[in-house]
Amino acid sequence: MTTRAAIAASIAYDTIMVFEGQFTDHILPDQIHKINLSFLSPKMRREYGGCAGNIAYNYALLGGEAVPMGMVGDDFGPYREHNLRTGVDQSCIVTAADAYTAQCFIVTDLSNNQLAGFHPGAMGRSAEIPLAQAGAVACGLVGPDAPDAMVLHTREMAEAGLPFVLDPGQNILLFSGEQLLAMIDQAPVLVCNDYEVELICDKTGLSLAALAERVQTLIVTRGGEGSHVYQNGDIHTVAPVPAVQVKDPTGCGDAYRAGLLLALAEGQPLLQGAQLGSVLGSIKIAVQGCQNHRPSRAEIRAQFEQHYGPWPFA
Repeated sequence: MTTRAAIAASIAYDTIMVFEGQFTDHILPDQIHKINLSFLSPKMRREYGGCAGNIAYNYALLGGEAVPMGMVGDDFGPYREHNLRTGVDQSCIVTAADAYTAQCFIVTDLSNNQLAGFHPGAMGRSAEIPLAQAGAVACGLVGPDAPDAMVLHTREMAEAGLPFVLDPGQNILLFSGEQLLAMIDQAPVLVCNDYEVELICDKTGLSLAALAERVQTLIVTRGGEGSHVYQNGDIHTVAPVPAVQVKDPTGCGDAYRAGLLLALAEGQPLLQGAQLGSVLGSIKIAVQGCQNHRPSRAEIRAQFEQHYGPWPFA
């Protein structure tokens, strides 16, 4: 049995700078029409990120064979070395000459308010990578990426009869309601957080119940309140796993999705995949950065059994 999973989504660098003050102390309400501000940020770190990169990292922690699909730039070298160290397949990561890897620049203040800018860079050409390049895969995921790539990879996975997750995420705003439904109707599994599902319902005019009927499984994550799994008219609640500490919630949703992929790859119920995702999310949130947590598979299994019962995976 193969656990090879095609993960078509963004691959990016995240550069985070910390302003040791409050943005609100420097923004004059009567001057917001001509803002020109600079924030001294003594602390800075660069993290490996992007939805495909984060999901692949967590999937590899589970022992799965992760195949992220994405276009990157000439500056991808350090990230590629990181992927090689962590056992992530490189065959569908393609370098575009004279381009940057997608990058997010974030300045955060001491109240965790954020100012961010995103440069898509080479990601804009991700539609040039066909699903066929990943070879034989057991399952897949289509996440936030260049819009044309999301449409393409959704169609390719559906036509291949592949069990896959559609995770439109922050890119929901880039599609019309009609375009969203065209992708949703091809996907067996739709996953989003509680805010994103409201956006989809607003754009499509569907109720939550009607949206759940469009797919085999709808999964709505709710942060520290756990998640809901909608299947066959039933709603299953997945209780959250308490975190040892809360340091950085960024990337927890991607960690969760790795659990869903392992369930799809092994033909296990997605309810158990959601439980595994909750375990990974609680581990990730205790560590700063999206790919800096390093639990062993035995540690992941022990947490699963402690909170949910016998380990169902191979």
